[in-house]
Amino acid sequence: MWAVLFRLLLAALAVWIFLAYKYWKTRIIIDAVEKFLRIQQMIGPTRYSYTDIVAVTSHFRDKLGQGGYGSVYKGVLLPGDVHVAVKMLEGNSNCNGDDFISEVSTIGRIHHVNVVRLVGFCSEEMRRALVYEYMPHGSLDKYIFSAEKSFSWDKLNEIALGIARGINYLHQGCDMQILHFDIKPHNILLDSNFIPKVADFGLAKLYPRGDSFVPLSAMRGTVGYIAPEMISRSFGVISSKSDVYSFGMLLLEMAGGRRNADPNMGSSSQAYYPAWVYDRLTREEVGEEISPVAADMHELEKKLCVVGLWCIQMRSRDRPTMSEVIEILEAGADGLQIPSRPFFCDEGHIHVEDSYQFTSELTAVSEEDLTAVSEEDDV
Repeated sequence: MWAVLFRLLLAALAVWIFLAYKYWKTRIIIDAVEKFLRIQQMIGPTRYSYTDIVAVTSHFRDKLGQGGYGSVYKGVLLPGDVHVAVKMLEGNSNCNGDDFISEVSTIGRIHHVNVVRLVGFCSEEMRRALVYEYMPHGSLDKYIFSAEKSFSWDKLNEIALGIARGINYLHQGCDMQILHFDIKPHNILLDSNFIPKVADFGLAKLYPRGDSFVPLSAMRGTVGYIAPEMISRSFGVISSKSDVYSFGMLLLEMAGGRRNADPNMGSSSQAYYPAWVYDRLTREEVGEEISPVAADMHELEKKLCVVGLWCIQMRSRDRPTMSEVIEILEAGADGLQIPSRPFFCDEGHIHVEDSYQFTSELTAVSEEDLTAVSEEDDV
């Protein structure tokens, strides 16, 4: 009798211990999941309702700017009075709902000092918004194209290096490489300390790291910064090197303090800055070797120009990677080799005026092709 009762008690105790163990193990898993979700909520973007967006922007009272994909408004998040920039996407945006959420969830996990942080987003039917950290000094273009020189050469080099690090992080620092496709001064924002941050991922696309081939349907960008392979595959495949080309055009504009193509200069030799600065660097003369750089050219100005010229080589395989660009920018200007003439020309023998004219023709072609691709996407 006692033996049977003992066995029953022992069996009940064993069952209780087993259930307690299972409960304890389950709680550990649940707590781990909850902790992960809390971390994701802290580091990931927050989803806001459209009503929240209206409140954050005070009924869209303070408009910061207008872009091709929508309007940007200044807003304040409570509690804490955190200033943000709210980008309202237009209803005719080519980005569908699934792509919108996918890109938000990916870009929202990016935390890099040189990439603008996505704080949150809104997606209610056709109402879509992106909430970014607010950059008080605005975009880079209003400084480098200013009549007055805003930055020292040291600061310009520092800004160029920060931009390069941000782009390189997009290419190499994420699980999926992010191709921006719209690197230009307007899309580089400056924080309160003038630290540059790559912004505006409206055209960005995600691809597996290491892929050297990107579909032709990815062709997009801003005229003047579009890589040649975006127009014709004869110059190479669309890849991260396409962003390198755009960065090179940006570098040249930073060094020159002007837009690369300036029709206001007419047919003068300075109308197309990359061609003009290349000629200034080489001083080519018939029967003579390349002469030294002009004595009045600042060392850092030369470095930015030479790196920019390497980045805008016509064939993508001739351009450096962004990690190589960073190494060059971090080093001194000594020993920098001037690349081949990076323009559509016959062995470098072409007048600047002809080069500028060809650039205008390329611009017209690119606009037509971009329109065609946009119409295909809409279909």
